[in-house]
Amino acid sequence: MTLPPGTPDLEVLDLLVSVAELGSLGAAARRHGVSQPAASMRISALERRLQVKLLDRAPTGSQLTDAGRAVVAHARTVLAAVTDLVNDVDRLRAAQAPRLRIAASKTIADHRIPHWLAALRTDHPEVVISLEVENSTQVADLVRDGTADLGFVEGPHPPAGLGSRVLGADDLVVVVAPEHPWANRKSPVTLTELARTALLWREPGSGTRETVWDLLATAAPPASPAAELGSTGAIVAAARTGMAPAVLSRLIAAPDLVTGTLVEVPSADAVRLTRKFRAIWRRNTPPSGPGELLVDRAARLEIARGAVVELTTETAPSPVEGAR
Repeated sequence: MTLPPGTPDLEVLDLLVSVAELGSLGAAARRHGVSQPAASMRISALERRLQVKLLDRAPTGSQLTDAGRAVVAHARTVLAAVTDLVNDVDRLRAAQAPRLRIAASKTIADHRIPHWLAALRTDHPEVVISLEVENSTQVADLVRDGTADLGFVEGPHPPAGLGSRVLGADDLVVVVAPEHPWANRKSPVTLTELARTALLWREPGSGTRETVWDLLATAAPPASPAAELGSTGAIVAAARTGMAPAVLSRLIAAPDLVTGTLVEVPSADAVRLTRKFRAIWRRNTPPSGPGELLVDRAARLEIARGAVVELTTETAPSPVEGAR
C-alpha cells in the first residue's frame, strides 16, 4: 500500500485536534511546546498540502472552518489508531523481552542482589528481572519446582539435587549488647562455648542457622535456643536488649557495630565462622542467557570484593557448574 499524495504527518494532525479541543491556536501551541507563530505556520503548511482552508484567522482568534472540523474528525480516528498501534507494539516488545525469575535469601537480596543486578543492567538493560525473597531452604524449593529460574542462597552445603556455583563467602560474627558479660571479655569465645550457650537463632531453613549449627555441632551438641526468630532484624533487636548472644552476618551486624549498639566478641575460631554464597539451579536446566550472565557478573563482583572462590566437588571447571 502506498500513501496518497498530500498525506499529512501525524504531529500536525495532533496539533489541529488540539486547536479543536482547546478552542484556540495559542493554547494548542502551548500544549505542544511550540510558539504560536510556529503553530500557525504548521497549520498553514497543512492547508497547502490538503488544499483546503482549515482555520479562519482573525485578530480576536482562530476558528475551525467546516472543512477543518471534518478533518479533525478524521484526524481523531487516525490518531486513535496510531495510539493503539504503538501500545500493541509496546506490549509485543515487553512480551519478547528476556525475563529472569530469581529467588534469594534475605541477606543476599538486601546486600548483594542490588549490586549484581546493576552490573547486569549496565550491559543488558533489556532483561526483565523478578525477585522473590525467602530463606535459603524456601529458595531451593522455588528453584526445584520451577517457580524460580535461578536462586541465590548461603550456607555450608549446596542444596541437594541442584546444580550450584560458589560465588563468594560471608563472614559471621558473634555479637552481644554492650551490657552483656561477653562484651568486655578478654579471651576469645570458642566454638565449644558457643555450642553450650543459648543463642538467638533464625528459624529452621535459614542458611545462617544451618551454617552456624553445623559449625557448633563439630565442637559439641548445640544448646537449646534462647529464642527462634523469623528475621535477622528481629535477632538484631533481641540481641540489643542483652537477651542472648547471636551469630550474624557481618553485613547485617555492621551498622550496629559502628554505632556501638552491638559489640563483636572475638572468636577463637574466627577463620571458620564463614558461610558461602551460592547460585543454584535445576540440574537439567543450567543457567543460560540472562541467568548465566547474572551468575558471571555476581562472581566477578565477589572476586573484586576479595572473596576467594573455592573449587570444590560442587564446582565444575567450566564457568557454569552442574551443567553436565
